[in-house]
Amino acid sequence: MPKIRVTKRFHFEMAHTLYEYDGLCSNIHGHSYILEVTLIGEPRIEPKHPKDGMVMDFSEIKNIIKTQIVNRFDHALMVNSLVPEKQQNLLKQTNDRFLVVDFQPTSENMVIYIAKIIQQHLHSGVNLFSVRLYETATSFAEWFASDN
Repeated sequence: MPKIRVTKRFHFEMAHTLYEYDGLCSNIHGHSYILEVTLIGEPRIEPKHPKDGMVMDFSEIKNIIKTQIVNRFDHALMVNSLVPEKQQNLLKQTNDRFLVVDFQPTSENMVIYIAKIIQQHLHSGVNLFSVRLYETATSFAEWFASDN
């Protein structure tokens, strides 16, 4: 049976700061992120089933990404857990959506984090093929299952 890849694109706005970075990105700043998620699997072969021919219904993909990624990240501020607690407490006072992660919130690390989250929510027979996260219109990080 042929394997088919399906891709869905998402958008969210998020701010971050790079802990002790030696440039402008040490300041809180935001990006308009574009997230592309590609799944791979065999299309369903059930001629009388409404989802015949689908690897995974796009609405299911949308639901997973929206609930697990976009709704958590959109308009949030993401910081490294190494940021001193005193500074974190100040930031929490001004941000309803404050995410503390155990990594430097670069696009590269975020794409790994996102891939792990998505993999936990896929049903049998569907696998994560790749994740692409655009930080700007010309800069992105990619994660491929075949590399990991």
